[in-house]
Amino acid sequence: MEFTPVILIHVLAASGAVVAGGIALALKKGTTLHRILGRTWVALMLVTALGSFAIQTRGHFSMIHLLSVLTLAGLGGSLFAVARGRIQSHRRGMRYTYIGLVIAGVFTLLPNRRLGYLVWHSVGLV
Repeated sequence: MEFTPVILIHVLAASGAVVAGGIALALKKGTTLHRILGRTWVALMLVTALGSFAIQTRGHFSMIHLLSVLTLAGLGGSLFAVARGRIQSHRRGMRYTYIGLVIAGVFTLLPNRRLGYLVWHSVGLV
């Protein structure tokens, strides 16, 4: 197994999303920086979620791909909510989507998963 361009893009986008999303959630809401980082986070999440469908084990989707579907729905719902002025719904949706990103990252990085194996093998721990 090796890092393919699709996997590398997925890892870089997801890693960037963890950072951008974490900062956006920590910032005062509604500021220009919060909005810029929020939009950056959404773009990175779209790349991460959509790109995940190109990463398959033996040509099949896995259960973790359900999180990608939920991510796309969460992003869409949260963006719809903020456009309608439903800020609490937007906050809740973005928070849960970010938590989903972190959970997916933890499960993806388990040593018995393809990406986890690649990461841990590349640093010499597997």
